[in-house]
Amino acid sequence: MKKTICLVSACLAGVNCRHDGGNKLDPRIAKLVAEGRALPICPEQLGGLPAPRVEADIVGGTGADVIAGLARVLDREGRDVTAHFIRGARETLQIAKTAGATMAILKENSPSCGCRRTYTRDADGKSRRIAGQGVTASLLSREELRVISEEELDGQPGGPRA
Repeated sequence: MKKTICLVSACLAGVNCRHDGGNKLDPRIAKLVAEGRALPICPEQLGGLPAPRVEADIVGGTGADVIAGLARVLDREGRDVTAHFIRGARETLQIAKTAGATMAILKENSPSCGCRRTYTRDADGKSRRIAGQGVTASLLSREELRVISEEELDGQPGGPRA
């Protein structure tokens, strides 16, 4: 029987790729990777950003708006990193297609990977959490991959079990 391959946010697998240089290890995700059932990806690094890096937020909408050219991703120092986020999302999609992945388990709240929530920055510079997907989650969803967060992993019909 063929194993289901899914993509997972690399930070959830214990890879130190977050903006702060750390990770958000989730033992369930690490187990999926160890069993060869999941491929760890970090869209922000695939897009050319280092770890650590200055934290970034979507400004002017959600990940879908970034892909449509209606919003941008700015780091906390004001640099526009939109192109990096879009490139990383496209690279992630290409990996999914190459691997035959049909789903992804991504880090909730991330401007790249947020599945149901992401962060945006208001005109006054204040960051706040909003309903909506990050850039990569949005692109994968648009391409009909099933996208869930680590918060939704247990109890998903047909989803991989840790």
